[in-house]
Amino acid sequence: MPQPDAKGPSSQIEVKAVALVSSGRHPVSGRPGRAREDARAVEMGLMLAGADLSLVHAGDPEDALLRECLEGYLGMFHGLDDSRDGTLSLLPMGAEEDAVPLLAAWLERTGATITLTGQRAECGEGSGMVGYLLAEQLGWAIATGVAAIERCDAQSVTVLQALPQGQRRRLEIQLPCVIAVDSVAEAPRQSAFGPARRGRIETVDDLLPAGEACLDVANVDWQWQPARARPKRLKVVKSTNARDRFKAAAAKSSASGGQVLTDLSPEEAAEKLIDYLRAEKIIADSGQSSAPDT
Repeated sequence: MPQPDAKGPSSQIEVKAVALVSSGRHPVSGRPGRAREDARAVEMGLMLAGADLSLVHAGDPEDALLRECLEGYLGMFHGLDDSRDGTLSLLPMGAEEDAVPLLAAWLERTGATITLTGQRAECGEGSGMVGYLLAEQLGWAIATGVAAIERCDAQSVTVLQALPQGQRRRLEIQLPCVIAVDSVAEAPRQSAFGPARRGRIETVDDLLPAGEACLDVANVDWQWQPARARPKRLKVVKSTNARDRFKAAAAKSSASGGQVLTDLSPEEAAEKLIDYLRAEKIIADSGQSSAPDT
């Protein structure tokens, strides 16, 4: 698939690319590091803008584990024609504050035209709403599930959007815009130790007017409780080629142990149905649905 020229005028002079990054955890070891989709967003930005790509994160400047995660993104600035090391802007934010006003103010100050981010964070709320809220506050367009950028100029960007069953859809979006990168995008390059240590993390203060609070008022009324068992979901076949998907769709069901019930009264049939739903943990023993609240 053709990629934009990282040294071309359309990517370095007319377009300013920014990647929003967050802390992540390794899915097996739990070790702090790069978030997988955010790393793909940085990779897409490096292919588009090269060393001119800007990184930004809103968080606690005193968090040592956070800095270790952020250095993983700075370590991706290697193998580029430009020998400059990466720079990341860190926007100080408390645990109870909202990142959207800070990020919006920083994007307006820097004059960004393309903002790249992952679909959702791996730590914290992980709601996937940051991109939508930023686009709404700034009045920008947004494209989600993006697998690749095909073309970019001063007015618009053409992207490929990932759809179910391996399909792709070509979209042309007017700039400025927010692009949420999908997990099927180009895999991120390895993080090199030297560039990670040489990269600069600069703290940016005074983004908001003095005295203006950016507290996250949306979660004030939230009620936190331990997670409970979810209903069983249908098996989703994930494969990389059409042959495997066809075999999975054409395979016969391997279900066994079922019962064929005939000549039952309505009351008996209802009782059997309720017993089955309770056995599958779709409803609780009290008869109320155990599905999560929406």
